[in-house]
Amino acid sequence: MKRHLCLGLSLALTGLQAQADTPARADLPLWELGMAAGAISQQAYPGADEQVHRTPVLPYVIYRGKVLRADDEGAGLRAVRTDRFELDVSFAGSLSAGGKSLRAREGMPRLGTLVEFGPVARWFVNGREASHRVSVELPLRGVFEARDLRRHRGMSLEPEVSLDHRTRGGWSYGVSAGLLIGDERLGATYYRVAPGEALPDRPAYEARAGLIAWRLKGGVSRQLTPDVRVFAFGRLDSVAGAANRDSPLVRRTTGGSVGIGLTYTLARSAARASD
Repeated sequence: MKRHLCLGLSLALTGLQAQADTPARADLPLWELGMAAGAISQQAYPGADEQVHRTPVLPYVIYRGKVLRADDEGAGLRAVRTDRFELDVSFAGSLSAGGKSLRAREGMPRLGTLVEFGPVARWFVNGREASHRVSVELPLRGVFEARDLRRHRGMSLEPEVSLDHRTRGGWSYGVSAGLLIGDERLGATYYRVAPGEALPDRPAYEARAGLIAWRLKGGVSRQLTPDVRVFAFGRLDSVAGAANRDSPLVRRTTGGSVGIGLTYTLARSAARASD
């Protein structure tokens, strides 16, 4: 993800770095600073028939405070925490087509990077510290444009079930399945075609609230040295049965995003995390 692309990718890479932590999380540094570099090929938006390619180099931060958190479980303020449940107020980033002009949206406004903010509830089905941790996440967030936070783009609900595993040998992996649901305003951000934007092969279309996409995600990483980690991740999006499947901007039912990269820890605190 740059403020244009930085926020979302920084959060994603922070999560991949932190995901490698062993179950003995109480012995981890309170904070870590580092750099991340990667190569990403991303579907421009769910239903698009074009990819966006990026090779960002970005800073990242991990902070494991009792209330303020920036780790594999998100970035934000944690309100409630038990072994089985967590409630916080957090933010996330969403990559977009950025400055690329898409054929499907010729003559239409370009899609900007989006940021999301709101409460997230997490249930750890077999306990927070399980070696094969199963969790259910339910985030409800407002969506805004990164370049102008006054521009509200709608509300999103993204329930997800995930399995994460960490090993003391340095490997970690995670898989998840979920769906993205949006209100009418968010649907319009991706799929509305105003009458003045209509073309012979792109009729006017009014977007609806409902399912935007099904999502299947996976990632794997390996600790090479105490400071260096390599990672790879992928995501499959499908608009089969989605509320706006009939929009002329939907050109493909299924699309994917993949990425590879590495992180390097520049500094870490002597103080240890409190939990």
